[in-house]
Amino acid sequence: MIRQLKIFSLALLASASPLHAAERKPNFLFIYTDDQRWDAMGAVQREQGDKARFPWFKSPGMDRLAAEGVRFRNAFVTLSLCSPSRAAFLTGRYNHLNGISDNNTPFPIDSVTHASLMRAAGYKTAYIGKWHMGNQRGQRPGFDYSASFIGQGTYQNCPIEVNGVSQPSNGWVDDVSTDNAINWIKENSKQPFSMIIGFKSPHGPRGGVNLPERLRNLYADQATRTVPNCFVPAIYHATTKSKNKPNGEESTGGLSENTVHLDYLRHITGVDENLGRLLDTLDSLGLTEDTVVVYTSDNGYFLGEHHLGDKRALYEESLRIPMLVRYPKLFGKGKTIDEMVLNIDIAPTFLDLAGIPRPAEMQGASWKTLASGEKSTQWRKSFFSEYFRELGDTPTCIGIRTANSKLIKYIDHPEWTEVFQLDADPYETKNLASDHDTAVKLTADLDELAKTMKYAPPVKAKK
Repeated sequence: MIRQLKIFSLALLASASPLHAAERKPNFLFIYTDDQRWDAMGAVQREQGDKARFPWFKSPGMDRLAAEGVRFRNAFVTLSLCSPSRAAFLTGRYNHLNGISDNNTPFPIDSVTHASLMRAAGYKTAYIGKWHMGNQRGQRPGFDYSASFIGQGTYQNCPIEVNGVSQPSNGWVDDVSTDNAINWIKENSKQPFSMIIGFKSPHGPRGGVNLPERLRNLYADQATRTVPNCFVPAIYHATTKSKNKPNGEESTGGLSENTVHLDYLRHITGVDENLGRLLDTLDSLGLTEDTVVVYTSDNGYFLGEHHLGDKRALYEESLRIPMLVRYPKLFGKGKTIDEMVLNIDIAPTFLDLAGIPRPAEMQGASWKTLASGEKSTQWRKSFFSEYFRELGDTPTCIGIRTANSKLIKYIDHPEWTEVFQLDADPYETKNLASDHDTAVKLTADLDELAKTMKYAPPVKAKK
């Protein structure tokens, strides 16, 4: 399969011709954060009203992008974990097929991605910021230019590998990444480009010196609200487990839960400021009309829901992500779209907008027509999700989510099967697995989706 994809890429490279001004294709600016939940933006908090967890939170950069473009209200990842989701964005393929199912595996350098195909078609390509495919070093595969760091890096004065050569940096890493991105855009603004910016925020460790000084006391007089599923533990947890101890890679470290939440939102505010700088740069260079801007996250995040922190599980807070899109030439302003879109849709959408053929192996779908305002009766009505245990206590599981319901199956624990009716129970507090008819129907649909997506657990996956 990899050989076939390489042949496709090489054939496209051989047939590609330089892009001239008269036939200029759109630029692409893909921005994603690390661990930003779907509702961590001002526009969503205002929309939620009395149900908002942090109604005082403001995000003028994200709100500007939403007002000038499209907000997908039901955007999801297919596997809620950093490296796998990043690989899914790039390849348009599920993680059981694209080679990245955990946080420790380097990204295969011969992978066919939207970046490698666009580069072959004459685009200038760049990767800035957090890559996080294990501790992979070197120039990022598929890109003409990269200014990235190894693994998790550090928030302050992080060494940056520029085209694989380590250099020191000075300041908060997300500010540094933005500076690097702006400089590269200015240097390459005369030709079509595709850039990815991976911010480190709001990934832990947060707070204190991990924040720029300008943000350390922000929201000091605020508090986050609880929601009903803060009092309902994950089914695979003992009921005695403290809701103040997040699952997985981090804990509150003795800080109050509210302080942890505020630090999380402070980091997102820092990213939002840098988003504003990037949008202003496009304006100043006259590139706004010609540039597709996408803002999203590699996965969602728990803030105490189901007694959890971190991500990994198939509950809503983990699977759902923000997704904002702006392309003035084709997409309307201030639109919201409720169809379900996925991280694996990014690669086929970018290729579609660039007029580049997509490999048949890509499993996502282009949302170009959706964002253009067209309704499609063929759009997905459900999607398949997966997780392969690698850290913490979230078990290996698969699931199906429809517009109104969800089934989660824990591979080694059928007694933990969960069924939720999301329209009546959006917080996933009432397990309906005992409803035989509903469970049987969703199980059949899940089995069919798993077959369609060629599901098979990686050999090294833990149960």
